[in-house]
Amino acid sequence: MCPAPVEVHPEDSLLEENEERTVIDPTSRDDPRFKELVKVLIDWINDVLVEERIIVKQLEEDLYDGQVLQKLLEKLADCKLNVAEVTQSEIGQKQKLQTVLEAVQELLRPHSRPLQWTVDSIHGKNLVAILHLLVALAMHFRAPIHLPEHVSVQVVVVRKREGLLHSSHVTEELTTTTEMMMGRFERDAFDTLFDHAPDKLSVVKKSLITFVNKHLNKLNLEVTELETQFADGVYLVLLMGLLEDYFVPLHNFYLTPDSFDQKVHNVSFAFELMLDGGLKKPKARPEDVVNLDLKSTLRVLYNLFTKYKHLE
Repeated sequence: MCPAPVEVHPEDSLLEENEERTVIDPTSRDDPRFKELVKVLIDWINDVLVEERIIVKQLEEDLYDGQVLQKLLEKLADCKLNVAEVTQSEIGQKQKLQTVLEAVQELLRPHSRPLQWTVDSIHGKNLVAILHLLVALAMHFRAPIHLPEHVSVQVVVVRKREGLLHSSHVTEELTTTTEMMMGRFERDAFDTLFDHAPDKLSVVKKSLITFVNKHLNKLNLEVTELETQFADGVYLVLLMGLLEDYFVPLHNFYLTPDSFDQKVHNVSFAFELMLDGGLKKPKARPEDVVNLDLKSTLRVLYNLFTKYKHLE
């Protein structure tokens, strides 16, 4: 790490010997996908904590003391942490953070990935560490949100060595693809289509729209947007009934689902009907379809198309 000209912040001059401080490069902060990631996570936290009347506006300022993280984890994991409710002192805040982060580590342990946050980094308002933590929680609890993919930031690391400030640039990857983050690494034809042949992708989408409408039209239903119209599971359930030629009792699913859980119930039920019809278990998760993940929706529909394309 060589000495490099750096913009000296007041905090830098207070660094102890060998201590380091990290800041996000201003150009990365202005990246639309980075801004979207921050906004999606803030909106998610506020949705989860709506009954607590907690409103988060800025991640670094609102999460560093552990109070909001405690409430968030308690709500998501449906548990109660043994911590003091309000702590003003730095020691008290760090003790609370320690308890919260230990509980997080216990939850995430099966994935055994190295943790990209510490008590000091969160308490030090390190936004990158806070984002790593929130992305991990959102993935673990299958949050009903769509995280932008491939978000990376340039981070400037400033370290004091022998009384001089040294800086280096590091790229931090905050999100990859939805599938990689969910822990599935098996690629298929749809990955290739998305990555290398967007023109062919539109042809596949048109074929699938024609296929589903051929059957849904019998109920006077029409699909124009594959991305959104299957997300609540209703059309998937009705489509399975049409393809397998049976009436699906209305009490088995929500005809007008108004919550994430109800939509997941519908898609999961449609997946059960597919298994009953002799289809393989869909590679996608119901949550992915509800979260408007186009690739997942296409995989599910393509499975149906392959089996039922000759059906009148």
